[in-house]
Amino acid sequence: MDTLSSISEELADIEGQINDIFRALSNGFQKLEKIKDSNRRSRQLEELTDKMRECKRLIKEFDREVKDLEGGNNANTNKMLSEKKQSMIKELNSYVALKKQHASTLDNKRIDLFDGPGESYGEENVLLASNMTNQQLIDSGNRMMDETDEAIERSKKVVQETVNVGMETAAALKAQTEQMSRIVNELDSIHFSLKKASKLVKELGRQVATDKCIMALLFIIVLGVIAIIIVKLVNPNNKDIRDIPGLAPPVQSRKLLWNSG
Repeated sequence: MDTLSSISEELADIEGQINDIFRALSNGFQKLEKIKDSNRRSRQLEELTDKMRECKRLIKEFDREVKDLEGGNNANTNKMLSEKKQSMIKELNSYVALKKQHASTLDNKRIDLFDGPGESYGEENVLLASNMTNQQLIDSGNRMMDETDEAIERSKKVVQETVNVGMETAAALKAQTEQMSRIVNELDSIHFSLKKASKLVKELGRQVATDKCIMALLFIIVLGVIAIIIVKLVNPNNKDIRDIPGLAPPVQSRKLLWNSG
């Protein structure tokens, strides 16, 4: 790292981050060997895969920085930087191969580190650098980095589409909420109208009951008058029954003169 610091502080910083990830991967795979639960092993493997993706991104940044500085460095420096990058790729590929072994052991769905249209290069990712030339390593690494960029772009599009769908869903929910609010207001108005109508019906009921009582009382009075009239006609000499106003008194019986003798 001290040598890289003399060339570029950014290269030294990137190398330091990559080395930290390599140490974390080494410790993570050692820990993975001791985990017996399959679910925990799967989660641990996913975490290690994320670290390998981050490591690959840093190696690509390292390669870009090397290319930017290539014109100002001498041949020996450029060779040293190229060998360091190849060494990083080799170590990363060894962890990729180790990950694939654990994934097949767990009999889970294959977790692809370098997903995308370039899946034909998946086997090249696990090849050891000793079986490839320097140029092959560089080309393979560049292809994998390009494929990762394409996969990231696709992921961004998916995220954007998801955000758009979420916004449309939120707008639809807002419209439905407003509609529900209007319905609630209308129901409140209907409830108020029903209460008012119920009150009017009760008042009408009381008025009808009062009218019925009056009609019943009048009917009783009429029956009484009719009864008195009938009794008066049948027994006109009954003094217990007073004459009804407006009704002529009964005719007195007359005695003939010749009957007096």
